[in-house]
Amino acid sequence: MLERLQRVQLEKPGSGTEGRKAALPSRGIAPVSHKDPHARLKASIHRKLIARVENLKGDLPEEQIARYAGEILDGEVEFLPSAEREKILKEVVAEAVGFGPIHALLLDGEITEIMVNGPNQVYVERGGKLEKTEIVFRDDAHVQHIIEKIVAPLGRRIDESMPMVDARLPDGSRVNAIIPPLSLVGPSLTIRKFSREPYTINDLISFGSLTPEMAAFLEAAVQARLNIVVSGGTGSGKTTTLNVLSSFIPAGERIVTIEDAAEIRLHQEHVITLEARPPNIEGKGAVTIRDLVRNSLRMRPDRIVVGEVRGGEALDMLQAMNTGHDGSLTTAHANTPRDLLARLETMVMMAGMELPARAIREQIASALDLIIQQTRLRDGRRVITHITEVQGMEGEVIVLQDIFCFKQEGIHADGRVDGHFKATGIRPRFMPRLEAHALHLGPEIFSLQGLERRRY
Repeated sequence: MLERLQRVQLEKPGSGTEGRKAALPSRGIAPVSHKDPHARLKASIHRKLIARVENLKGDLPEEQIARYAGEILDGEVEFLPSAEREKILKEVVAEAVGFGPIHALLLDGEITEIMVNGPNQVYVERGGKLEKTEIVFRDDAHVQHIIEKIVAPLGRRIDESMPMVDARLPDGSRVNAIIPPLSLVGPSLTIRKFSREPYTINDLISFGSLTPEMAAFLEAAVQARLNIVVSGGTGSGKTTTLNVLSSFIPAGERIVTIEDAAEIRLHQEHVITLEARPPNIEGKGAVTIRDLVRNSLRMRPDRIVVGEVRGGEALDMLQAMNTGHDGSLTTAHANTPRDLLARLETMVMMAGMELPARAIREQIASALDLIIQQTRLRDGRRVITHITEVQGMEGEVIVLQDIFCFKQEGIHADGRVDGHFKATGIRPRFMPRLEAHALHLGPEIFSLQGLERRRY
């Protein structure tokens, strides 16, 4: 029960909190806020609620906890308007069994991202666009309490000595938190939500992220064991696309996934999920993505799926792709397919190997088969703007060839982006590999006609 009902530390001055730094205020009962006249009442109800249920065994349903909270409230005040009473109870229960003021946002299926910028600013992303909410926290200590409630069950910590943390919620949603003195606006929390049901390729088609022809091509590319990188900016939908691509991996293969915070959700039976570990309080014990990539090579994987490469692990990933681990998938931050190659080259150099530029480019050209470029348009829509083949080296340059692309033509008066998907008419050089796997794509998929008439 105490795992669900996080105790608010109600310390008085002189009870050992003086040693805290000013950047992290004490965790006592918040003073009555001019924004919330019931702040002290809610803190009192919460304290008594914890005291009432802490000796009970088992996991109480939320309805029973709400009933206890209502009984405590009735004993605290003689009369409250029904709407006000309901609001107070909702917030107290959310504080006890959920994540306080943002609990309702986490349950809202239309919200894809939650951004807490200190206690007085909470933004959400809905339909690809940012909007400010009316939600506020009591103070900095209240925000930090919610952050600790998220990260503590995962064995992570956040304090003055480690003021940044990456974590995940039980449903897989990605969490980043940063606190003073690094954040000057107070504790900051960013939650990238996951949909309750993983998106499928049909969902991406219905969203206008790609066409059925592009989807059929990508499914064949994954089944034919091509090495694929999903490239894009922050919030462009890379992880969602990676999840969808991973769903095309045949069920009989052994898959090893490697991530900082586990987000990839595979439905295949034979999946080993590895997660990096940050250093402990002494700065020791860290296990990096690069360590995990190296270790995965000893685990007899059929496929290696790396959530994101951002450093020296790019070299190990490329070497794995070049040494029999075909069909590997990963993501990286870059604005165009050509930018991705430059980013990969830089990341390989971060591995500390003294390799000439040409040798690095040859590694990249021989390892990668396909780049999927993802972009978040101005209207909030996530679109695959390029599906690009890596064809090899010509002199000192890696040769790229677009197979499909999205052509933006303008913006409607309502802000919606006008454009269409287009096939370049060029068949990729790796088509014999698809056909060797009995994957026969008709010539109409690569036709110049057809896609141009389908506008989005």
